[in-house]
This record gives sequence, C-alpha cells and structure tokens, in this order.
Amino acid sequence: MNILFYDTKTYDQASFTDTLKDFPNITMEFTKSDLDPRTAALAEGFDAVCAFVSSDVGTKTLDILHAKGVRLVLMRCAGFNNVDMETARKHGIRVMRVPGYSPEAVAEHAMALALAANRRLYKAYNKVRENDFSLSGLMGFNFYQKTAGIIGTGKIGAAMCRICHGFGMRVIAYDVYENPSLKDFVEYVSLDRLLEESDVISLHCPLMDSTYHMINIDTIRQMKDGVILVNTSRGALVKTDDLIEGIRLHKFAGVGLDVYEEETNNVFEDRSDEILEHSTTARLLSFPNVMITSHQGFFTREALSAIAETTLQNAMDFEAGNPSQNDV
Repeated sequence: MNILFYDTKTYDQASFTDTLKDFPNITMEFTKSDLDPRTAALAEGFDAVCAFVSSDVGTKTLDILHAKGVRLVLMRCAGFNNVDMETARKHGIRVMRVPGYSPEAVAEHAMALALAANRRLYKAYNKVRENDFSLSGLMGFNFYQKTAGIIGTGKIGAAMCRICHGFGMRVIAYDVYENPSLKDFVEYVSLDRLLEESDVISLHCPLMDSTYHMINIDTIRQMKDGVILVNTSRGALVKTDDLIEGIRLHKFAGVGLDVYEEETNNVFEDRSDEILEHSTTARLLSFPNVMITSHQGFFTREALSAIAETTLQNAMDFEAGNPSQNDV
C-alpha cells in the first residue's frame, strides 16, 4: 500500500518513518502541503492519504481523491468532523481514525494550563527574567478541596478526572454517557449545576452541533466569579467573542487554551500582521490572565508513537479487508 502523508511536520516524518520499519508492506511519501481541494490531485497513484484535523476533507476534496483512485482516508487524530462522511460513503472511500493515542498527554497538558493560569507562571517567569522578584499580581488559589468540573468523560476527560482527584479536588462531571470507571470518585451532574459549582472547568468533548459554542455568554454568566476555564478539545466549543466579553467582565481568574476557533495548523501561519492584529486569538493574547499554547496537548513522544502505530495498523486492516473499531 502506498500512502501520501499531507501536512508533514518534521516530528511526523520522524515518528512515522521509525514506525514504518514494522510495516514492510506500506510505503509512504510526505508532503508539507495540507489536504484541500487545491492539493488533493497530488494523491494520484496513491492508495490512501493521511490527513489531520485541520485538513479540508470536504465534498470537493473527496471528489478529487475518488477520481484519483484513493480508497482510504487515514485521520491521524481522533476528530473527524472535517470529513464529509456522506460523500466518502458515496465514493466507497473508507475513513479511519485514531480514537485514543495518549489521553494522559492531553489531560496532563490541560492541568498544566490550569496551574499556569492560576499561579500566573508565565507572568512570574517574565518578571524574574527582568530581575523583578516581587509577588505583585501573582496570587492564585489552592486546587486542593476545590471543585473540578469536567465536561466530557471519554478517555481524555477520564484521565483529567483522575488527575484532579489526585490533587484532592472534588470532581463533578457532565456527559451524555457516564463512564463507569469513574463511579468511585466522580459525581455526574447537570451542565447547569457543573457551571454553577466548579472552580475549574475543563472541556473534553467532541465538536458536534450540540456542543458548538457550548461556552457562550449565557453559560459564562452561570459560572462562578473567579473560575478557571481550560479547553484542550476543539476551539469552536467556545464562542471566542463571548469569552472575551467574559474576561472583560472579570469572570475568570484564568483561561487556558490549547485550541481556538481560528486555528488551522497554527493560528499565525500565513497571516499578515494586519490580519493577526485584528484576530480574536490576538485579542485573547492581550489579556494577562490568558494562557495560550499552540495545540500541543498531544505532543509527547509516547503519543506520537501511538498515533503512528495505530494509523499504520489501520492501513493494514484496510488492506486485509478486516473490520476495525477505528472506522468512522
């Protein structure tokens, strides 16, 4: 099987090249171009393409991939809302994903964002570099015996629940489906109650019609004053303009974001200074209690290895005609 790998970063190429040693029947070529209608024709002669959550795998892209003979789309991520599944099924293109690679990696990053925002670590670091050892503006609050509200308790959300429990926090959660592995220390509550009672709120749910902009000015007003909000899931779970309004109303002690609505691969990529200056993400960066990272929650050695292993095994299952729990 021959696979074209889109949107290649150096770490992608390194991890997949290393893992390919265990998959001698697969060959892979790498391109820095992301997958979209303009670049889909590059896949001519390939059996499959490997894409990411930022790729445009919509109707036009799939039409072109089908015309070029592509039979498989490998999503090297858990999310697939960027894939037009109706068109994929019409063309007989199988779509497979990596539903779980290292939930602990993302959950640990979520807690790191919460701690950094709470204890103003970025501000403290910059003050000390300027030889200012004063504690002005650095006060936070104990997480111990506070309430953590986890929205979404799949693999990553469950890992976050366990981390918060380890900090001595009371853990409450909201999800359509309760995770039985958490029954001993997590109380499931309504979304309204979670918003009202939580000192730290962390989002770990997929992006769907029902979750789009679930954090908006109405839900923000339901939160405690001085709450910490963390999002390591999908940017559009949060309505950015409303988040900015909430920050200006001093609703948040801190905000930690690893994803944002304007995100492609990097919100700053291919943007002029003028566009960046007026972007909502740039406006968020202007607030001293907002911590933003560049979608790095997954970025550990263990996670990259697991992504490569699962993606290539998906390709082998496809080639063998085997069913897989990773089918979308």
